[in-house]
Amino acid sequence: MGDWKETYPSKGPLTVVAELPATPQPPDGFIRLSGPLEHDNIVNGDGLRAVVWTQGCPNHCPGCQNPETWDFAGGFEVEIDEICRRLSEFPGQTGLTFCGGEPFVQPRACKQIADYVRDKLGWDVWSFSGFTYEQIKETGGEAWEFLKSLDALIDGPFILSQKDLSLRYRGSRNQRLLHLERGTGKIVSQE
Repeated sequence: MGDWKETYPSKGPLTVVAELPATPQPPDGFIRLSGPLEHDNIVNGDGLRAVVWTQGCPNHCPGCQNPETWDFAGGFEVEIDEICRRLSEFPGQTGLTFCGGEPFVQPRACKQIADYVRDKLGWDVWSFSGFTYEQIKETGGEAWEFLKSLDALIDGPFILSQKDLSLRYRGSRNQRLLHLERGTGKIVSQE
């Protein structure tokens, strides 16, 4: 695919993912959400899925379907334990998907939830991100640890000029569906 700087010329190096010191962050043990938990979702990953809608996004992609999730002070804070309890009450789900907003700006909280649903509920875990796999890997830290807990990542910003509604789980042609080796973050296959 080439260097991410060529593909996404408007984006700089991803230095904001691991820490956002100028951005309000929820306290430890909490996550900031943009809306209620969803269940029985069939459009944000394989199988019947629960969805966590995170709040806050620095990307502001033109044509974004969720611009109300951009404001880091928007939405509401919820205890991670409460999220896990509610997820455990959703029968028949096979996985969890993190959408946003940008899940990778709250990587510690997202990883705690991901670990819970995998260990306690046996679900697989997917996430969307406006950042690329390469940017997240370069950033390292908690963002990379969250990525290593995933089974799949849909990466890259939404680019309106590349909008393609025929793609599975993606909105624009630049975005990739990456199947990952859990625990290492290694890309196993790409769609």
